[in-house]
Amino acid sequence: MVTVFYDGLCGLCSREIAHYKSIAPEGIFFWVDIAKNPQALEAHNINVIDALKYLHVIDKNGSTHTGVRSFQVIWEQLPRWKILSKLLKFKILYFVADFLYIRFASWRFERSTHCQLSLQNDNLT
Repeated sequence: MVTVFYDGLCGLCSREIAHYKSIAPEGIFFWVDIAKNPQALEAHNINVIDALKYLHVIDKNGSTHTGVRSFQVIWEQLPRWKILSKLLKFKILYFVADFLYIRFASWRFERSTHCQLSLQNDNLT
């Protein structure tokens, strides 16, 4: 099973995950909303701040993936999305997608109130 850790308080993230859930075959994914269940990250040594900033996935073999590679793991399992996964095997396309994702994820994180509150709380400990 592929475990997907996503930010359920992010409207865009939630809509995208809801779409994936609606088209995903049964028994392929385990969806974890880290806003409701941040403790689930501990078993995989994933920091809450990192998980809020970038999508994280644990693949069927237990390997952790972040960012664009996470999407690639998800898309490999979804009908009609597999083509995107295959396109990302071209290094230049992967590089561009990764660059754009990191920029967008950082922008979203900086503007998200709950992400900033989590960051402040993390800095206090």
